[in-house]
Amino acid sequence: MDIQVGDIVTMKKQHPCGSKDWEILRIGADFRMKCCGCGHMVMIARTKAEKNIKNVSRK
Repeated sequence: MDIQVGDIVTMKKQHPCGSKDWEILRIGADFRMKCCGCGHMVMIARTKAEKNIKNVSRK
């Protein structure tokens, strides 16, 4: 999967704030992502993130 820093990804499940969109801040073995709704940042394993990504859009 071709994901780069700055991309906005749409996940299958929504964040508790109601947003499904996340901005990619860091890539590697883990992804650091920021919720586009509330600004919450999380680190998630690449395999788990790629499995749950529905759509990728360039910024």
